[in-house]
Amino acid sequence: MTDRKDQLAENLARVEERISTACAAAGRSREEVTLIVVTKTYPASDVRLLAELGVRHVAENRDQDAAPKAAQCSDLPLTWHFVGQLQTNKVRSVVNYADMVHSIDRNRLVTALSAAAVRAGRELGCLIQVALDAGTQERGERGGVAPGGVLALADAIAEAEGLRVAGLMTVAPLAGEFAGRPRAAFDRLMEIATDLRATHPAGNMVSAGMSADLEDAIGAGATHVRVGSAVLGVRPRLG
Repeated sequence: MTDRKDQLAENLARVEERISTACAAAGRSREEVTLIVVTKTYPASDVRLLAELGVRHVAENRDQDAAPKAAQCSDLPLTWHFVGQLQTNKVRSVVNYADMVHSIDRNRLVTALSAAAVRAGRELGCLIQVALDAGTQERGERGGVAPGGVLALADAIAEAEGLRVAGLMTVAPLAGEFAGRPRAAFDRLMEIATDLRATHPAGNMVSAGMSADLEDAIGAGATHVRVGSAVLGVRPRLG
């Protein structure tokens, strides 16, 4: 366990140096960027070690893995982020542990989350997932709403009991005009974020950037970066 903790500490230090360097290059304070460690496929024991190392934000993308892991770590001072595509039949479970949901992309999900949050007596921060490659055949099941639908969805979240508009999330597109151009994609997301804040001033989170492109996201102005493999290592293959 000591070896694993040492490994995680070294990886965290390298990621921290990357974030600090990117902030300095962008003329930003290090405090402006929050690191979310994506712990998907890794055990609760790793989450505990990360908490010991000072990590306070962790993310999961599959409820069937996240729910038991969050329960095992319920004594830790962590903020849990749900970052995967969320089916409405998983909503009741997710609201029991997630503090933030990064993948809001349709009204039906807003309605289901609201009902579940009210039932659980919780308030969830909601980030709208923006599909910057909307309309391309290569999107598959990555989810997200087209940029033109963001403000209407934000209005629906704002009106829903138990939910609050927290901001925007995106994944660097694999297709379309921004394919292979993460910085341009994140710059576009920031433009959409500015429009969002005009009507929902508290929705100021911008979740963008992962292990491979966190520097581009920070340069564009992201407030949160979601880093998995750079901290935890190459993920085990899921069966």
